[in-house]
Amino acid sequence: MALPKIKICCISSRTEAYQAIDAGASAIGLVSGMPSGPGVITDPLIREIAAATPPPIATFLLTSFLETADILAHAKITQTNTIQIVDHISRSAYPGIRENLPGIKLVQVVHVLDETSIIEALAYAEVADALLLDSGNPKLSVKVLGGTGQTHDWTISRKIVEQSPVPVFLAGGLHAENVARAIETVAPFGLDLCSGVRTAGNLDPWKLEAFFRAAGY
Repeated sequence: MALPKIKICCISSRTEAYQAIDAGASAIGLVSGMPSGPGVITDPLIREIAAATPPPIATFLLTSFLETADILAHAKITQTNTIQIVDHISRSAYPGIRENLPGIKLVQVVHVLDETSIIEALAYAEVADALLLDSGNPKLSVKVLGGTGQTHDWTISRKIVEQSPVPVFLAGGLHAENVARAIETVAPFGLDLCSGVRTAGNLDPWKLEAFFRAAGY
């Protein structure tokens, strides 16, 4: 079985981007303005990091915008090669986004709350290039759209992986001590993490090395 792709999120500088890539990451996450959560940086800095990231590394813009025009404007400003939509947008928005962003991959986040998340994920799988299953909660008064450091029910995520026609990333509370179990339980295409490889908010080379080793690299 192929090793899962690993995306290191909450990248805050070119130095962190290179650190993650050198450790083995095939993607980096760049967090723009969010209602809550860690890792937010400015859009000009996102553009700078994305421009300095060599191919074939995927650069994910994490956007919380819901309207097509806002997402398109955000993509134009930041110039990443992947857009990660962290909130629940209308599926009808996808054709307009895709038409205006040729060559840009669209990844839809689904926050796994209960069995209804399976229905939601499979609906998005019809329009997105990939899914990312996280542990936030967009239904709260202050939305939590990622960066919780908490796991969710992986048995639900496994059901989504088994039925999804597109690749699925697993996020939420991953670290060196649980990643092997996560891979065995969920069998995701990719893994996405932030706090699990950080100390005092900064990327920790020892935690990075331990995570990749535990993931089978």
